[in-house]
Amino acid sequence: MATSLAAVNQLLASGRYHTILSIIKGFRNGVVYGSKIRFPHALVMTLLFKGGPIKDQVQAILEATYTHAKNLATFVFTYKTLTALLCEIESKPREYHSFIAAFIGGYLVFGKYNKINEQINLYLLSRVLYGLVRMFVEKGYIPSPPEGKTFPWFGAIIWGLVLWQFEHHQHTLQPSLQSSMSYLYHDSNKWDNFKNFLIYNR
Repeated sequence: MATSLAAVNQLLASGRYHTILSIIKGFRNGVVYGSKIRFPHALVMTLLFKGGPIKDQVQAILEATYTHAKNLATFVFTYKTLTALLCEIESKPREYHSFIAAFIGGYLVFGKYNKINEQINLYLLSRVLYGLVRMFVEKGYIPSPPEGKTFPWFGAIIWGLVLWQFEHHQHTLQPSLQSSMSYLYHDSNKWDNFKNFLIYNR
């Protein structure tokens, strides 16, 4: 056993098969990271907002965790495999390889509609837009530094838009956001005794 472990360690340290091993480790990291992110989120959201038998709650938590981990691992595997192939074809890495590989992986993995993919895609959309603005500033397309403080305006516009949408076009928002906002802004208008005023919602 010790001899075989030493042989594996020697292979890993040698640098041989680095591309293939990095794809395998990327898949592993996708499983671990997806599980770490989704399990506590699913646990908290299920305990706070979903009723029903404990067995159904546990099943919902495990299914959400499995889906997130599987999809992230599959995407990492696909992305790393495709970037390696493109690099091999062109003899060196190029900037557009990452876009092509992620585009294909995104279509195959995160293009299948389910609640987990919807949440991940929406999470990334906000980060991408924010990152693009910063990139445009760095490249000089947007003046830098902008005059005055910009973050307060960013917060004001985002919150102004989302509450306007919620109050007047609620159906256009993601269901989980509708639920959260209903709890905060509409359910707080309803009570008829001390218990459902302060101790529980309804």
